[in-house]
Amino acid sequence: MSYNERKKDSTPMNRGRLYFVQVAFLIGAGALLWRMVELNTEQSAFLKGQGDARALRVVEISAHRGMISDRNGEPLAISTPVDSVWANPKVLIHQQKRLPALAKAVGIPLKQLQRKISGNSGRGFIYLRRRVSPSMANKVTQLDINGVALQSEYRRYYPMGEVAAHVVGFTNIDDQGQEGAELMMDEQLRGVSGSKRVIKDLYGRIVENVERISPSINGENIELSIDRRVQYLAYRELKATVERNQAKGGSAVVLDIKTGEVLAMVNQPAYNPNNRRQLKSSALRNRALTDVMEPGSTMKPFTIAAALESGQFKPTTTVDTSPGRLKLAGFTIRDFRDYGTIDLTTVMQKSSNVGASKIAMALDSGEMWGMLTRLGFGIDSGSQFPGESSGHLRSFQQWRKVEQATIGYGYGISATPLQLARAYAAIAADGVVHPVSFLKYRDGDHIPGERVMKVSVAREVRTMMEKVVQTGGTGTKAQITGYRVAGKTGTVRKAVAGGYDKENYLAIFAGMAPASDPRLVMISLIDQPQAGDYYGGVVAGPLFSKVMAGALRLLDIPPDDLKQQPPSLMAISPPASAVRLTASTLKVKS
Repeated sequence: MSYNERKKDSTPMNRGRLYFVQVAFLIGAGALLWRMVELNTEQSAFLKGQGDARALRVVEISAHRGMISDRNGEPLAISTPVDSVWANPKVLIHQQKRLPALAKAVGIPLKQLQRKISGNSGRGFIYLRRRVSPSMANKVTQLDINGVALQSEYRRYYPMGEVAAHVVGFTNIDDQGQEGAELMMDEQLRGVSGSKRVIKDLYGRIVENVERISPSINGENIELSIDRRVQYLAYRELKATVERNQAKGGSAVVLDIKTGEVLAMVNQPAYNPNNRRQLKSSALRNRALTDVMEPGSTMKPFTIAAALESGQFKPTTTVDTSPGRLKLAGFTIRDFRDYGTIDLTTVMQKSSNVGASKIAMALDSGEMWGMLTRLGFGIDSGSQFPGESSGHLRSFQQWRKVEQATIGYGYGISATPLQLARAYAAIAADGVVHPVSFLKYRDGDHIPGERVMKVSVAREVRTMMEKVVQTGGTGTKAQITGYRVAGKTGTVRKAVAGGYDKENYLAIFAGMAPASDPRLVMISLIDQPQAGDYYGGVVAGPLFSKVMAGALRLLDIPPDDLKQQPPSLMAISPPASAVRLTASTLKVKS
């Protein structure tokens, strides 16, 4: 088309159309401009609120779990801040090419990670790894993968490891107490979580903290009665004793007799609460208060205490133990040898089963049972520790004479090492028994206690128990240089289905020091020693000696003056009125 032709075609109508289009365009642009101004001024707050409403989230503010410390403030369980890796499967499922690098960074097999993402594709939040190391958190951050982020949490750490594991316990992945003091005091330790409102981006990452809805309340700090120095000493010596005697296991308990506080409690086998990947469930048991045993000859001091309390017996009362055995209802009770006619102190010193049986059978069954229940047998110790056993003591109304006789020397009754320690603490405390406490008493706290035997009876029994540790007794290996020790040995056949194991034993020593004014009580138990020796005095006695000697010095408890030791009851000549027990005077009935 020529120029003239085009010019002819440019009529007024065409020019009008062009102007119309231009004006319409200008009007539209103006309207858009006006709308933009309006949105950014008059409706800005409304639109921002609408946008925020689609990105605002309420998240939890974790409460800091309280610290557990020993009685001197040394940490036994603390929480440290760590990061956890989480993902938004809705976003991550579209980034398959990034998954191999992510799997390597978090230490998860690629196929497992892919299954986890695809299986939760409808969710906006899942954990990939909880409480990771700083180096792993740094690797994840450097990858900068959309839909993957870190969240701050707390990880529980146990500075003493397996040394205090059975007392302190541990928490699960969600910081909830599972064992030990962590479970016992969980409500006080965990505190109360708070909440806050935040803005998250498309990938679920927090980009702005908006407001705090409720503050978190940190958990209380708990101070246990444990002394970590004594705890470590007991752990070290128990483990060495178990290994040296090729034993199946063992337990040791140290109590403060003035308060009932547990200063140390250890068991073998043990576990490391900081690394539970290869943990066996059997290692979790705090055997010192969950596993019951027949106490054997360590029950004889209580039988003699009941006899003295009854008024029928004195320390000088004699018992005919000839010929070293006693038959009851087809059952034969035996001594190590024939001790002949001996007084109560020698019954204790030589650990005569025949003598203890005859003394028990001469007592009123109700009175004997009453003494044992007051001492805590058949009921728990009052510690409130999770899983504690109450042991077993049948009602005296169900006793036969043979059962009363066997209870007299520690069979037919069961108790935990902790129960036994508490009962011995009553003798040490001049006849007052205290509930066991795993929490430290503070100055001014009321320490509950109950009198269960006369002061004179407790002191007489203690004096007899000193003879056990002296030359001629069964517990000489429990002696401590510079201190007087009162104690009792026990060598117990292990109960099995249908009777007793003839090859496996429990070796026990129960004792207190300083005997002149006792401060500490300890029970040492070795389960199934296999290295040759199995007697309580030979196997468990040295364990008691080493731990108690160290504990006395650590706690600055002064030695006894051995030169001023009061005359033993053995030196007292029996009066003419002394009671003599024989088979004929007992009139034993099965």
